[in-house]
Amino acid sequence: MQHIHFIGICGTAMGSVAAAMHAKGFTVTGSDQNVYPPMSTFLEQQGIQIFSGYKAENIPEAAEVIVIGNAVSRGNPEAEAALDRKLLYVSLPEVLKEHFLRGHRNLVVSGTHGKTTTSSMLAWLLKSAGEDPSHMIGGIPRNLGKGASFTDSDFVVLEGDEYDTAFFDKRSKFLHYLPEVVIINNIEFDHADIYDSLDEIKLTFKRLLNIVPRNGVAFVNGDCANSMEVAAGAPAPIQTVGMGEHCDLRISAVDYRSDGTAFSLDGEVYTIPMAGEFNVRNAAMAVCAARFSGFTPDQIRSGLLSFEGIARRQEVRGEVGGVKVIDDFAHHPTAIGLAVDSLRQQYPGSRLWVLFEPRSNTTRRNVFQTELAEALAKADLAVVPMVPDADKVAESDRLDPERLISDVTSRGTSAWHCEDVEQIVDLVGEKSKPGDTVAVLSNGGFGGIHQKLLDRLALK
Repeated sequence: MQHIHFIGICGTAMGSVAAAMHAKGFTVTGSDQNVYPPMSTFLEQQGIQIFSGYKAENIPEAAEVIVIGNAVSRGNPEAEAALDRKLLYVSLPEVLKEHFLRGHRNLVVSGTHGKTTTSSMLAWLLKSAGEDPSHMIGGIPRNLGKGASFTDSDFVVLEGDEYDTAFFDKRSKFLHYLPEVVIINNIEFDHADIYDSLDEIKLTFKRLLNIVPRNGVAFVNGDCANSMEVAAGAPAPIQTVGMGEHCDLRISAVDYRSDGTAFSLDGEVYTIPMAGEFNVRNAAMAVCAARFSGFTPDQIRSGLLSFEGIARRQEVRGEVGGVKVIDDFAHHPTAIGLAVDSLRQQYPGSRLWVLFEPRSNTTRRNVFQTELAEALAKADLAVVPMVPDADKVAESDRLDPERLISDVTSRGTSAWHCEDVEQIVDLVGEKSKPGDTVAVLSNGGFGGIHQKLLDRLALK
């Protein structure tokens, strides 16, 4: 089969795989509702024809395989045409499995938090040690320059998402990834749009461990009760990693410094140019996977020291009038709390603002109404806008931002609920002081608030 058509081709993963399939000699076409640079330019430079908007006639008569993206649902004209014409349709993870993962050493990083950082670290550890691993990561590692790359290496590093695969395949994506190594950073409730309970999430992680081969290994957070429950009785070889004395591979002697953090793992000392306990745990998991893959402590030490982080992970977007504006991807109560802890370590004595956009499918719901208040209350000042796309969530299930702000205020933190980005920008511009740190937490663009804040601060 030589002609493949991608529905939703301009997504980071879809576009990268489409280009890799084109490089393998396939004829590739695709379509997307939002065709814009840099992905559209990248694909066009590869000689891939892209259609703007979804239409049944976009699918060429010669197309033999249709790759349907995770964001595509029933009702999409091209998905409906593929069904009507009885065409062979597959998900992106299925394409990955058959064309890029089978026969390779696949290192899969999973868990509710830290997947992007850990997989980015791991890919860089291998690359800095002389390998050139393929990788597919849900962020942009600064060392690697892009979120996905496919090479001739035996190694593939994958951020393993528990989200579902496609509208026609409700299994988690990571169940397609043929893992030799699995990392489970932690397990909490998330993705309230597809999971009804924590037990359902635990079940999909158990299924992941069921496909780790006997000559592979699963590194599991030994300090996370949910992760340990999932690992109990698993057929895969299990090694627990954590700070508790019961862990097989114990993190100890953690030393937070102004220029980074040092820690000991399995008798070896490593240093990362990052703050926060969660980054120590992420690094420890990456170290374990790299050691299992055959790399030496010295190679790993060198890689960790040169790791530059990920775009949108506590990234300083600018400083005006002594006020720093930080961009962070945190969008879960636990991640928000950990981000605050890390920022306190990096900027001791700074008054900390947290501007949180409840944009994810989970935080738009009231499932974390209390937990979000507890997390935001760790800041000195907190601001929450209206819930984006609120009409997509039933009112009875929707997060109540006014109640959230009231709960944060009752815990001693100054907090405001604003109608829109402009109101937030004016508020911060009026009330901020030199020495403040303003952390913007969202899994989206938040209306371009970062530059708007910097522009407003420049007027003070």
